[in-house]
Parts: sequence; structure tokens; C-alpha cells
Amino acid sequence: MTDTLSPTPRTTVVRGRSRARTDRAELHALLADALVAHLGVDVGDHPLVLPVAFAVDLDGPDDGGSLYIHGSVAARWLTASARRTVCVTVTELDGLVAARSAFHHSMNYRSAVVIGEARLVTDPDERARALALTVDHMIPGRSATLRPSTRKELAATAILAVPLREASMKVRSGGPVDEPADVDAEVWAGVVPVRRVAEPPVTSPDAAAEVPDDVARQAARLGARPVDPHEGVRSPA
Repeated sequence: MTDTLSPTPRTTVVRGRSRARTDRAELHALLADALVAHLGVDVGDHPLVLPVAFAVDLDGPDDGGSLYIHGSVAARWLTASARRTVCVTVTELDGLVAARSAFHHSMNYRSAVVIGEARLVTDPDERARALALTVDHMIPGRSATLRPSTRKELAATAILAVPLREASMKVRSGGPVDEPADVDAEVWAGVVPVRRVAEPPVTSPDAAAEVPDDVARQAARLGARPVDPHEGVRSPA
């Protein structure tokens, strides 16, 4: 497996090549940072794009590693995706770029596109690992603190795996790129930085336990102010 992105024509960046990234490690870093992906699939009579939780196993059985998406077995979009080519996108917004003309307004972002044939995961061990990775992608270490999934829960859950081999990534950073004739010191131009910030964990009214370390660590990583685990913030009863 190459360390370079865009190994095929359909994942080679054509427009905005200066923003393309070719180091696969940057793709892995984006996937580790993002929390929501969007899955695009043709369900027969129309295309469909849905937000999905996801997880990544770089050592998974698929070419380039496995991108896992889970959903209900009753979901039409999921059953329609198996053994078909799908497109998965992930985008993180990093800033609003205000220029001196409407044309040059932009956004700072990190964005990835993964294209591949979706595989329905049926092996019990791989399913268990994929589900654990999905939980841990949201809150690292969380899956080890939970009870095992029941047979009913497992039967109601389907998991798709998409190979990470075919992927592209683009990044936009920096300030506005104005036309020289538009530069005017009296007209403001610049960037409004954007970042995801978590609020302190909100404890369920029926939970007597303190905020666990895994939750507190993730909240802190996402920028929440420190929370006293003995007190915490409780949701309304």
C-alpha cells in the first residue's frame, strides 16, 4: 500500500490542485479528528447522502485499511450500499475567510473523499471490533467500560466497511486572496477562526456515578472547561 493519496483517476484532485494533499498520514489525522462523515449512495430511484458515525482501522482487512460505518439493518440506504461503490466524505471547518469581494470569500477547511466498494461485515470478531472502534472514536476508551452487546442489539445492527485505498484530501488555510485592485485599508478582510468546542459533560438524572475519566478526557480534548467529577453538570430531571 502506497503512502501517497490519489492512486486512481477518480480520486485524483483536478480543480484546486494547490490545496491537494498527497501524504496519506494527513488523511489519517483528519479521520482521527473528525466525528461525523457523510455517505453518498445511489439507492435506485435517487441518490442519498446521510451523516453517519464512523470508525477507522488502519490495520483492517480492506486495501489501505477499513473505514467502518454502522446503521440499522432496517435502513434501506445501508442494504443498498453493500457490494456497491459508495462515496464517503469528511470535512472539518477551520475558519470563515472574509475577502473584499464576494468572489474571493472562502472557508478554511480540511476535507477528504473516499471512494470504494462497500462490504457488509459479517465476521463476528470483525463486527465486535468495528463496533468497539465506533464507540471509541467518539469517546476513546469507552468501549472497555461497557457491557457486551446483546444478541438482539447485534442482530439489529449492520456494519459496512469501505477500503481506504482510493482517497483524496484538500486543505485550505490562510487569509483571503484579494485582487490587488480591491485591496483597500478601509475595508476589513481576514479570517474568523472556527473550532469545535465541547461543553462540560451533562450527567443523566438517573446516574449516580461520577463523570468517568474517559468522558472527562474527551471533553477536555474538545475544549470543555474542567468539571469536578464529584459534582458535574446534571441534566434536568
